[in-house]
Amino acid sequence: MTTEYFNDIGLEKNLHLYKQLVLLRRFEERVYFQYMQGEIPGTLHQYHGQEAVAVGVCDHLSKTDWITSTHRPHGHALAKGVSPRAAMAELYAKATGCCKAKGGSMHLGDPEVGMLPAIAIVGGGNTIVTGLGLAFKMRRSEQVAVCFFGDGATNEGAFHEGLNFAAVQKMPIVFVCENNLYGASTPYHAVSPITDVADRACAYGVPAQIVDGMDVLAVHQAAQEAIASARGGSGPVLLECKTYRYIGHSRSDARHYRTREEEAAWAAKDPIPRLGNMLIESRQVSQSDLDAIEHEIESVLDDAVEFARNSPEPTPEQAVMDIFA
Repeated sequence: MTTEYFNDIGLEKNLHLYKQLVLLRRFEERVYFQYMQGEIPGTLHQYHGQEAVAVGVCDHLSKTDWITSTHRPHGHALAKGVSPRAAMAELYAKATGCCKAKGGSMHLGDPEVGMLPAIAIVGGGNTIVTGLGLAFKMRRSEQVAVCFFGDGATNEGAFHEGLNFAAVQKMPIVFVCENNLYGASTPYHAVSPITDVADRACAYGVPAQIVDGMDVLAVHQAAQEAIASARGGSGPVLLECKTYRYIGHSRSDARHYRTREEEAAWAAKDPIPRLGNMLIESRQVSQSDLDAIEHEIESVLDDAVEFARNSPEPTPEQAVMDIFA
């Protein structure tokens, strides 16, 4: 099915998706390096491995559609349209950052591109997104809201309240569960009597689909259908994307709670070479073409780092700007 969809969407779209995957991955790798160099303050919750979800979903959203994110928001931000410069400057706590140094890693976002500053509270976005959905419905604007959340959020009351309220009101919302198997260090099977998050949706009359979250084409196809359904007035949809974070929960996490064999098995499903191999096997793209994309992305990130380094620090006066009194 993925091969058929690969052919259906065409070379230009496949190359765009591949470039987005590489951007998200290389951004995270660069951020980690700059953090280890002592240039980025605070901690980081990174997105390595989960790129196919953000890329596959956000490619179907316009600037006027909105998303809510989590404490792991870098990939969502880039996929939704936050520029690498603005994202990097925010992580550097510079005034040119997308949140003007008031958000940092866990609150990355930009209303200009339709992304609420990320919400670090587990499950926090699951009820806030209903405000967006209700507004879109009342305005009859045909906008869609997407809520990204992890498997750990599904045991929070907010997950159930948000899903129920969205269903009752038939809101144009797509709930996207990035099931990476662990809530911090706790495996999902240890805190849930069911295997699939998607099974919970039927309690609220919400259609749900389980997707291979390591396959950007599978996510892209499922998201296209879910977003079109929500936009068309059929109410919310839940997508459960089975994915994996290659790194620890945060920078201090040594991942002692999982085996290296498990990590290797998931690394073998990496979304970047998965799509890259399909492109090469199609005989429309060569390895040198993919290498050129890598070089292009590295240049973009070189520029983003230099922009962040050379950007001004926020002033004390700016601390009271952009707030409601």
